[in-house]
Amino acid sequence: MRLAPRPDAPDEAYMKDIAALHRAEFEEDAEVIASAPGVVKLLGEQTPGAEGLVLAAALTLDLQVAVSSRKDSSLRFHAADLGERKRTTIGNVKFKKEDRWANYPKAIFDAFMKAGVPARGLNFTIAGDIPMGLGFASSTALLLATSVALKTLFALSYRNEDVADFARRAEADFFGAPGRVDDLLAAACAMPNTVTIVDLRVARRRSLPFFDGDWVVVLTDSKVPRLSLVSEAAQREASVKQALAILDPSGKRNIRDFPPAEIEDLMGQLPESVRRRALHLAEEHRRVLDAEQALAEGDSVTFSRLLSRSHASLRNLYEVSCPEIDWLQKRAIETEGVLCSRLTGAGFGGCTVSIMTRESLVEYRAKVEEYERIFGFRPSIMETGMEGAMRILE
Repeated sequence: MRLAPRPDAPDEAYMKDIAALHRAEFEEDAEVIASAPGVVKLLGEQTPGAEGLVLAAALTLDLQVAVSSRKDSSLRFHAADLGERKRTTIGNVKFKKEDRWANYPKAIFDAFMKAGVPARGLNFTIAGDIPMGLGFASSTALLLATSVALKTLFALSYRNEDVADFARRAEADFFGAPGRVDDLLAAACAMPNTVTIVDLRVARRRSLPFFDGDWVVVLTDSKVPRLSLVSEAAQREASVKQALAILDPSGKRNIRDFPPAEIEDLMGQLPESVRRRALHLAEEHRRVLDAEQALAEGDSVTFSRLLSRSHASLRNLYEVSCPEIDWLQKRAIETEGVLCSRLTGAGFGGCTVSIMTRESLVEYRAKVEEYERIFGFRPSIMETGMEGAMRILE
């Protein structure tokens, strides 16, 4: 969900902000305030269907949930930045399409009740600065922040990994479909200035420190309309299955298990678009492994090249980029002091993620001023970092 811009203030001041919002809405103080970070994928975003690897980072952008108890059986939800309110009762907690964002805290509340926690009426206030619909895991942050708030309110002892697993099961049960485990693990288990590698086959994670330096993570929203995102994504998911039917009719292996050369040899046996998309997934799996080695060795040059190759592959093989995104990525990597830049999210517009020095951000902003004149859209540049983590704020 798109929530209010986060003020340039320390966490204490921001905590008081959501505390004030909760007090104004419900005329009582919050008993607990929790937050969870947004997530950006640096590599492997498109690999869930291939059971691949994802390289992700937890952002300083976050979402907060403030909770207080009620004396009745009502559940009240206030999305402060949207100016929206939803309500239900303890006996009527179920998925409702029209409740949209409120379904996420309802899912967590429902899971705690099914786990045997005594039911009570609650007030929820939600606020934050994670943009909605751009692939930064705003819904995951809402699940996790609600989980942390309620486990604290109910005095339960859950490790961060337990919180991620609880939220995963709650989402799957309430919505009837699982969410992205890479987002959950990257957000729940994050440590400052680290990245997380999630193996989607076994739903396990490993973390490693990022390169030393005063890096800024820059998210540039192209503002390109994305009218056919769902259908295009479905086509690419179908491509994975079509390629696997030729590669392994037994169904025992997935795209990640095949060397890229073996997929290249399928020319003529598959539609060319299907072969190219499968090739991207196979190569991307190996790029994550190579990026892990580069990080471990402190090899920033190789890391940068891997992300550039990934972007080229998203453009030429997986076909999810567009001229506007390619222009933004090229302007970034041409700027001195920029470590890397690529498309992030589902594509067909959306955002680039660039990691750069603070000094280079000034030059990058100047270059991007040409964008609106060339393409007719006014881009949005968000500056953040990799210090995100789940926290109790009060």
